[in-house]
Amino acid sequence: MSNLQVNKKNGLQQDNIVNQILFRYLPYWPLFIIMLLLGLLSAYIYIRYKTPVYEATATILVKDEKKGIDDSQIMESLNLFGGKKIVENEIEIMRSRTLLQEVVKNLKLYSPIYEEGKVNTIPVLEKSPIIVELREPDSLAPAEKIYFTYNKVAKLVTIEGKEYPIDQWVNSPWGVMRFLPNQYYYPSTENKPLYFALSPVKAVVKYLDAQLSINPTSKQSTVIVLKVKDPIPKRGELILNELISVYNGAAIKDKNLLAGKTLRFVEDRLHLVVSELDSVEANIQKYKTKNNIVDISSQGQLFLQSVGASDNKLSEIGVQLSVLKEVEDYVRSQKEDAGIVPSTLGINDPVLGDLLTRLYDTQSQYERLRMTTAENNPIVVSLRDQINRIKPGILANIASQRRNLEASKSNLASTSNHYSSMLRTIPQKERELVEISRQQSIKNSIYTFLLQKREETALSYNSTVSDSRIVDEGESSTIPVSPNKPFVYLIGLFCSLAVAIVIIAVREGLNRSILFRSEIEGFTNVPIVGEVINDNSNTPIVISGDKRNFVAEQFRQIRTSLSYLGINSRKKKILVTSSISGEGKSFIAANLAISLALTDKKVALLELDLRKPKLSEIFGLKSASAGITNYFIGDKEADEIIKRTDINPNLFLISAGPIPPNPSELILNGKIQELLAYLENAFDYIVIDTAPVSPVTDAYLLSQLCDATLYVVRHGYTPRIFLQMLDENNKMKGLKNLAIIFNGVKSRGLKAYGYGYGYGMGYEDGDGNGVAKKKRSIFSKV
Repeated sequence: MSNLQVNKKNGLQQDNIVNQILFRYLPYWPLFIIMLLLGLLSAYIYIRYKTPVYEATATILVKDEKKGIDDSQIMESLNLFGGKKIVENEIEIMRSRTLLQEVVKNLKLYSPIYEEGKVNTIPVLEKSPIIVELREPDSLAPAEKIYFTYNKVAKLVTIEGKEYPIDQWVNSPWGVMRFLPNQYYYPSTENKPLYFALSPVKAVVKYLDAQLSINPTSKQSTVIVLKVKDPIPKRGELILNELISVYNGAAIKDKNLLAGKTLRFVEDRLHLVVSELDSVEANIQKYKTKNNIVDISSQGQLFLQSVGASDNKLSEIGVQLSVLKEVEDYVRSQKEDAGIVPSTLGINDPVLGDLLTRLYDTQSQYERLRMTTAENNPIVVSLRDQINRIKPGILANIASQRRNLEASKSNLASTSNHYSSMLRTIPQKERELVEISRQQSIKNSIYTFLLQKREETALSYNSTVSDSRIVDEGESSTIPVSPNKPFVYLIGLFCSLAVAIVIIAVREGLNRSILFRSEIEGFTNVPIVGEVINDNSNTPIVISGDKRNFVAEQFRQIRTSLSYLGINSRKKKILVTSSISGEGKSFIAANLAISLALTDKKVALLELDLRKPKLSEIFGLKSASAGITNYFIGDKEADEIIKRTDINPNLFLISAGPIPPNPSELILNGKIQELLAYLENAFDYIVIDTAPVSPVTDAYLLSQLCDATLYVVRHGYTPRIFLQMLDENNKMKGLKNLAIIFNGVKSRGLKAYGYGYGYGMGYEDGDGNGVAKKKRSIFSKV
């Protein structure tokens, strides 16, 4: 198959689907219009009274050890206790419950204030003259509505008739609280009731966490964007600014703790060295006074100069060894929390400093996350593994440095022994003075070193800066992000269409009868040779020589269709039946017979529904007149029961006659074959109206004697079950040369628009002046 053919086939299938959808729902267009208007109205009401939500945004820059954000050398030297961060970990820290709880408490978010309107209630900040603060917010009792009024002149807050002063802690039924002036208050001309609510801090934290979004601008960026949604734009800005402030404050607090401990360590050492230095200087003064020695000889000076450098190095090594021992004790402790890292003053190894900084940062992050997440959280587990990997490296570094220091100490001791031997060559009094001066030199060196480190630590302590920088402070959007008007209107339209479709589906789904031609074609393979719309004229005869209405044209179409069933001058017997009584088979039989008679052909119409005959009534004959029953029992001959009708001279009616008690037995007595043989010789067409197939078998008996069987299905009346069983029943019993007529097709929808054809067919009249041609042949399955 060529591409052109495939495309053409697909196009036809799409057109067919569109046609079916239009046919199914277009008759209900008033319902869709009503539902669309209701949907748009509902969307407007929702937007009108839904509290708008704004989005505030802030941006910060974080120093990330993985992404190369470095300070200048001056800032690096001042920030002795700073450490670089990992953006992902910092995001988790900013979302931690600890920081969010501090934000909630600092901004008093646990006591929001609302303005009560006629339809809805909205939270306010600028419209409230006060802010409510509780002394113990963690233990507050929840309350939904606490109405209050404010006297600006007297500066009193009135709640339930009781007055409370401003800026004072007071006892209330809801705990110890105080009312603070609202610095963001902007007086309003509206005088709507105000009330505040009390919510548990944990609940507010959970809500705030749901409204908060913290993400890096890109995978390689260290810039973090913070967003929060809040119905009050100003409050959203305050939340972000406070969160950044609390986050930076926590980081600075950690640095200050470390710097403070280092400063205390240096101060303790200074006090000790000062007391020792004072003691040595006193000894020198005492010795000189006692022995009348003013100065040391040049040889003694040479010794002091030589031994001074050695002693200084020994003292530095001693300090370094003590520092290493303190660091080792800290690392070997089994605690995984950060604690305070011991000072590494005097240790010039950058590897150890970097390892200790990483250990402290990792432990700090681990401690913060452990307070907000579960122990088995992947991030917590990863941090714990990092801690366990860093500690062995630190211990190995300490051991290596200790070995080096011990070796250096041994070499210096050997040098000191050499200087001691030199000391023996100096006179005894001078030698003793040199020995005392040596101790003074050592203490002076240590004292100078500690003073330098104290100044460095104090400078770092007072110049502590955060490891993050604010790029943009919190700023709220001027347009609400919720409700999204276009989206709400789109949802309103979609829901209104869906409701209309559901109403139609339920309305037609609850109807268990046949509504569409497509249903008939889906249930059975029997071809449909014609459709007849419902006629509201209440006239059983709808066709005549001078009638050119739509129903008459449909019967002319059915007349033409008979040739496709093989009806001709030799095969002329047509049986008309249906599933149940009331489907219009007698109406079809009568008007089809008239249509055939209009072609100047002689037509015999037999009323063989011996249980409920209707043709006599249609043609205005008395039901008690002689008919087929009289012929079956031998009372009358064939020519005696044939009556010409007044409607058309070519149409002859054989009525049922008296209703017998045993119709099926009369049909089986053999007389029907004789009657049909007689009529075949005298008439061009024979149309037989018989009883429905359910629950009697007359139609099955007569069908075998006829050339075609027309099965009438009535729109909105014939149960679907009979069409579903038609093919199966036809295999067992058999209706000869079966075809279906879809009768009584009514308009669908809320107005007279669209019939239940199933494919939207039109028809031509006999002169070709009618409606559009059929879009699908009604004989596609013949």
